[in-house]
Amino acid sequence: MEDPPMATSEYGLSTIIAGGVAALLVPILLSVVLTGTKKGKKRGVPVKVGGEEGYAMRHARGPDLVDVPWPGATTMAALFEQACKKYSSNRLLGTREFIDKEIVTSSDGRKFEKLHLGEYRWQSYGEVFERVCNFASGLVGGVGHNVDTRVAIFSDTRAEWFIAFQGCFRQNLTVVTIYASLGEDALIYSLNETQVSTLICDSKQLKKLSAIQSSLKTVKNIIYIEEDGVEVASSDVNGLGDITVSSIAEVEKLGKEKPVEPSFPSKNGVAVIMFTSGSTGLPKGVMITHGNLIGTAAGVMKVIPKLNKNDVYIAYLPLAHVFELEAEIVVFTWGSAIGYGSAMTLTDTSNKIKKGTKGDVSVLNPTLMTAVPAILDRVREGVLKKVEEKGGMAKTLFNFAYNRRLAAVNGSWFGAWGLEKMFWDTLVFKKIRAVLGGRIRFMLVGGAPLSPDSQRFINICMGSPIGQGYGLTETCAGATFSEWDDPTVGRVGPPLPCGYIKLVSWEEGGYRVSDKPMPRGEIVVGGNSVTAGYFNNQEKTDEVYKVDEKGTRWFYTGDIGRFHPDGCLEVIDRKKDIVKLQHGEYVSLGKVEAALGSSNYVDNIMVHADPMNSYCVALVVPSHGAIEKWAEEAGVKSSDVSELCENGEAVKEVQQSLTKAAKAAKLEKFEIPAKIKLLPEPWTPESGLVTAALKIKREQIKAKFKDELHKLYA
Repeated sequence: MEDPPMATSEYGLSTIIAGGVAALLVPILLSVVLTGTKKGKKRGVPVKVGGEEGYAMRHARGPDLVDVPWPGATTMAALFEQACKKYSSNRLLGTREFIDKEIVTSSDGRKFEKLHLGEYRWQSYGEVFERVCNFASGLVGGVGHNVDTRVAIFSDTRAEWFIAFQGCFRQNLTVVTIYASLGEDALIYSLNETQVSTLICDSKQLKKLSAIQSSLKTVKNIIYIEEDGVEVASSDVNGLGDITVSSIAEVEKLGKEKPVEPSFPSKNGVAVIMFTSGSTGLPKGVMITHGNLIGTAAGVMKVIPKLNKNDVYIAYLPLAHVFELEAEIVVFTWGSAIGYGSAMTLTDTSNKIKKGTKGDVSVLNPTLMTAVPAILDRVREGVLKKVEEKGGMAKTLFNFAYNRRLAAVNGSWFGAWGLEKMFWDTLVFKKIRAVLGGRIRFMLVGGAPLSPDSQRFINICMGSPIGQGYGLTETCAGATFSEWDDPTVGRVGPPLPCGYIKLVSWEEGGYRVSDKPMPRGEIVVGGNSVTAGYFNNQEKTDEVYKVDEKGTRWFYTGDIGRFHPDGCLEVIDRKKDIVKLQHGEYVSLGKVEAALGSSNYVDNIMVHADPMNSYCVALVVPSHGAIEKWAEEAGVKSSDVSELCENGEAVKEVQQSLTKAAKAAKLEKFEIPAKIKLLPEPWTPESGLVTAALKIKREQIKAKFKDELHKLYA
């Protein structure tokens, strides 16, 4: 994961002081005059549904569930073709020009690749549609892919991923999506389980595939995506044995020379087998239909404000994750532009960006972006670090402005969005917003819960509302979505207009729909976004998917939620994360981790509770910057972070911070880790300890650090 994005230029806050106290008082007095409270708004309304008894809610916009963006767009193939004809001359896909790369050696001898990237090169909707058609024809008529078998995409997020994905649908092919960071065992399992015959990958993946070639039972063709600055070694190609290897350019050329008539899918046909990120073991393949993809997109389009062809979206999260995939579907359905980047090149200070050159957002200046909470937490950490470094009057003014804005957002509608907002935005927050390009007007957040502190920080410093979504691969990302005009934090909004949310009592955990003042229970999602089940796993499908007497399909999430009076959902617990301690107290591990994660010392954390003991413990990956700064100020000498993690004073400092965060979150004493272990190495998708969406893999972490956990209980 990249270093925390932060502004490279000075904030210049000190210069504001010259305006004098009067300049500060005018907008404050005006905001007092204009202060008012936004009236309550019903965002979800109760509804009677079939199936197991519970408390159900639908979106307040209307009784009928939406299933398509417009008439006739019932499949991905139909939607994409219609969008391309509708917006043929608009920009669709943008990729940065590759200028050069260099290898930099750090002081400890490690080598890092640094990229110098140029402007975005754009392809219009019409041009992309032509490439999609050519690829579809070349895949079937040129390479000879068997139309009764599946295609897999094993690649980073990029324009060619999108083109290959859409091309498969023009020949009614099911696409298997695989994370580019997936390990060898899970990769082999995913390809063999779904009997993939054609695999599309980045050229850099050929070496990995060559090493596991003998274990691939059904792969006949490999199509690689050419990458600037990456040469395809003949040894990697030769190592693939009898597998036919072609470049994507060659496939498109074959299709252009010999077009093949399209074969269109049906609404209920399986479009994608999407492997979950495997946070609890081997990944499960979720069967997503064309109707699911279209239904979720149609629902999201109803709640994002004023999307239009002038919007520009920065695409950098894994397309193998349903969150990013659905975001790009929504964007192209509106005729907007998609500019591709990566987490390692996103900002001017990202790990792979050559010093003195620009990151993706500085060049693209996007208006829309998606993010997972871990990335926003690092944005917040980076900005606060920069403010702390400046100190003095600049720090004082930033804190004053932030607290004024925070009070306005929490207390008044006009104070939140009126004259005082314009004042502070112009004088204080403008340069901070340059970190993400300066034009972000709406941000979609999902993949994990976003802390209230981070949500408020992004609202204020970046100046954009956040649409916090709740959903799973099994619900095609579609469940709930907070609306742009909802200033509250900690909630995930009302049900999307494409489905229902139902709470079902969980007696064992003490959550009931009859609870006061809010109904509580297991979150069950129903409607057009609920997928067809798990591939080749009917037993697991029957366990969590149900169809009611009205034909509505439901998915039991295992998450616990409660409905607020305005119809918005709040996720408060998870059934699988609840552990009963020796004396009968229940500890919700996820809830505790979310609370402790607000400590500035925490980069990542896993709380562990042994049922045979009366207390819980925690493994903590400390923020290197925060712990090193503390050591310097405390006069603690150490050569590196590894040494600090073994230092008793450092452990005590972090534990005190965790206790403070726990008390602020009103955790019970038994929920606060009694002992902790500091771990110096970050948890990354490559290490197998977090998913691509940066959610912790609890079982893998417990296995890797079983000795450390045992010592904490010794």
